[in-house]
Amino acid sequence: MTSKNATDTHTRAVNLRVREDVRVLIDRAAKAHGKTRSDFMIDASRRAAEDALLDQTLVQIDPDSYKHYLSVLDQPPSGEGFERLMNAPKPWQP
Repeated sequence: MTSKNATDTHTRAVNLRVREDVRVLIDRAAKAHGKTRSDFMIDASRRAAEDALLDQTLVQIDPDSYKHYLSVLDQPPSGEGFERLMNAPKPWQP
């Protein structure tokens, strides 16, 4: 069995069938980013795959740390940063 690494340059084709309107949208987005359709789709697919896997990450902590975490979340927001945020001008108000 051979090992794979990040610098492996061997590529394989992936064939997709998409509606014409989706292809036009992808082409517009790729052009806006200065990429080919393939490069744009590969980058977008890789990001989506990484996000999907990161969403599956399980974080385990000890019960005391979890209780502390919950107690911090239960406290009302406060502090200089919070005060500044609450006193900042609202874009929807004149």
